[in-house]
Amino acid sequence: MGIKDLGLGTAAPPVPEAPGQSHPVIRTSSLIKVYPGNIRAVDALDLSIEPGEIFGLLGPNGAGKTTTVGMLTTRIIPTAGTAIVGGVDVVAHPALAKQFIGVVPQTNTLDRSLSVWQNLYYHGRYFGMGARDSRRTADRLLEQFRLADRASAEVFQLSGGMAQRLMVARAIVHSPRILFLDEPTSGLDPQSRLALWDILRELHRGGQTIMLTTHYMEEADRLCDRVAIMDHGKVLALDSPRMLKRSIDADTVVRVSSEGDLHALAERLAQMPGATHADTGDGVVRVYLRGVTGALPRVVDATEAAGFRVNDLSVAEPTLESVFITLTGRDLRE
Repeated sequence: MGIKDLGLGTAAPPVPEAPGQSHPVIRTSSLIKVYPGNIRAVDALDLSIEPGEIFGLLGPNGAGKTTTVGMLTTRIIPTAGTAIVGGVDVVAHPALAKQFIGVVPQTNTLDRSLSVWQNLYYHGRYFGMGARDSRRTADRLLEQFRLADRASAEVFQLSGGMAQRLMVARAIVHSPRILFLDEPTSGLDPQSRLALWDILRELHRGGQTIMLTTHYMEEADRLCDRVAIMDHGKVLALDSPRMLKRSIDADTVVRVSSEGDLHALAERLAQMPGATHADTGDGVVRVYLRGVTGALPRVVDATEAAGFRVNDLSVAEPTLESVFITLTGRDLRE
C-alpha cells in the first residue's frame, strides 16, 4: 500500500516479514518529499537495504539525508512514493512500524528527569517489556555500552560521548530490527567518535541492521557495507566504499595549490601522462592519476611547464570525498 491510500483504521495491518527471511528490510520506491516553497528535499529515492547491513547516506548538509530518515521512521510524511520498513508501510501503519525500529536523532532527547539507568528501564516498559525483563536489559546494556558506573547519574552529568552512547543503548532496548542513526558522531571529539564506532561495529557483528546518515567520509568508509552518496535529494552513486573509490579510475590524487586561472591549470594537468582527469574546488586543483610513479615531481614539473607556481602540494589515495567531487564538482563539506 502506498501513501495515497493510508487505510488507517480501515483494514488489518500487514504481518511484518519474519527476521529470518531474506527480503530487504528497507525498500523505498520513488520516495519524494517537497516542503512549502517547492523545496524538493528528497527526489524520487529508490533504496533497497538488506538485513544485517550497515548502510550509509553520505552527503553535505542539505542533501536530504535527515529528511529520508525522517520519512523512514514515521516522523515526516512523504509527498509521494512508498516506504516499506520491516515489511510495514510506514505511512499506512506508523504505530506498527515503530515497534520494529530504533531511532537516534541528531539532538539529545534523553529524559533529564530520569537517571541513566531509568532512561533505559522506562523505555523498555514503554515498549511493553515486563519489569523484570526491562531491568535485566537496562543492566546488560549499561555494561555493553561502558556506562555501568554511571547508572545512577543524572543525564546532564554525562559527557557528549557518553550521552550519545546512552541514546544508542536506549534505541535498542526493545531489540528493533533496524537501527537508524542521524549524524551519530556530529559534534563529538575524536576519542568519543572512535568509541561509538566500536559500539556500532559490535552491534553489526551481532546482526543488527543499521542505517546511518553522515557527512564524514571517513565514518562512511570505515563503518558501512554500502554507501549512497546524496546531493539535492538524489542518489548520485551507490555501492560499497571500495567500489565507489575504484569508480573514479585513479589510484592517486594530487592537490595543487597555485594562483591564477585554476581551471586552465586543471585542463593542462589533465593532459599529463597518467592523468585520468582533473578538477578544481576549494581553491586547489586536483589531478587524478593511475599507474604513475613519482607523482609529486611529475605534477610539479607539469604545473611549472604550464606557467604556474606551486604554492602547496599534497598526495593521497582516492576517498569517498574524491568520488563526491568527481560527481558534483564541489567539496563534500560544502
